[in-house]
Amino acid sequence: MVRASGLRGYGALMRQLGADPARLLERYRIDESALADEDALLPLRAVVHLLEASAAATGCDDFGLRMSHRQDISVLGPLAIVMQNAPTVRAAMNDASRYMFVHSPGLVVSLHEQSTVAGPDCAELRFELGLSGQPAQRQTFDLCIGDIHHMIQLLGGEHYALRTVTLPHTPLAPVGVYRRFFGVPVLTDQLHGGLHFERSTLDADLRAVNHSLRRLAMDYLTQQFGSPAQTLSARVHQALRRTLGTPQNSKTAIAALLGVHPRTLQRHLKQEGSSYEAIREQVLQDTALRYLRETRVPMSQLAGLLGFSEQSAMTRSCRRWFGKTPSAIRRAANPATPETLEIALSTEFE
Repeated sequence: MVRASGLRGYGALMRQLGADPARLLERYRIDESALADEDALLPLRAVVHLLEASAAATGCDDFGLRMSHRQDISVLGPLAIVMQNAPTVRAAMNDASRYMFVHSPGLVVSLHEQSTVAGPDCAELRFELGLSGQPAQRQTFDLCIGDIHHMIQLLGGEHYALRTVTLPHTPLAPVGVYRRFFGVPVLTDQLHGGLHFERSTLDADLRAVNHSLRRLAMDYLTQQFGSPAQTLSARVHQALRRTLGTPQNSKTAIAALLGVHPRTLQRHLKQEGSSYEAIREQVLQDTALRYLRETRVPMSQLAGLLGFSEQSAMTRSCRRWFGKTPSAIRRAANPATPETLEIALSTEFE
């Protein structure tokens, strides 16, 4: 689920683009009246499909970025109060990472002190959508990363030194649109999507901080929503997503990353009705499907990114998972017209 505040500005943008929002809201079973209550909960999968279909129906390839112009940090509700009253940008980003589940358990924000692409003096704020089956999610990712960018601008002010943005897909809009939006180079078809900025940004002090208000908001989150602690299965799933295609993706390495013995890891996963092998298989499926549907990464390169020894191994796995070759999946995900895309999205959702 996701709070309805995540669709703030949707109706206005649709009408500005000459489209009726009611028709698509009904198609994806979202009650239009629920959008007036920003604390209402909506199915995240329905929202993801809605944004993709809306971009197709309006011919607006940068739909998600445009929506982010209509939102601000307040879409996060009580979490926004906690973040705005944090002592530093680093503390605010850690708050976002810890409590984003309040806005939606399917949205994952993680802070990494070392950027993978922007140099040794840069950090990375990574964003991920945790939906099984990996529906097309370009517009939702663009909306969320645009929102996070605006939030850090607000919190860090002149200290926010963005260097690079990475996208985990091939954007439908020209890359120049993204460069103008963020004001920095944008790398597409990356294994992870996020913002890469100078590490000094994290040490910037926030202005006009109210420590009492922060404590009250933090107490409210804890009392109303409990602990964000995850099951071991969820932690393994997240660790596998972050290390996919690297030597740290083995069972032994993941166990070490989580601070447990491999046998202990397997035993606890079994108690949760899962296993390392099953979780890794699901992560591979989801990531492969996203790359095949939303990027133009060459097949040989994609096989390496996913950790396959050769392209033929990836092809065999795709046949087993989806009953199709990787090429067939990619062709099916790139229909010729927006109308065809909208029909395909609707069929998949139903």
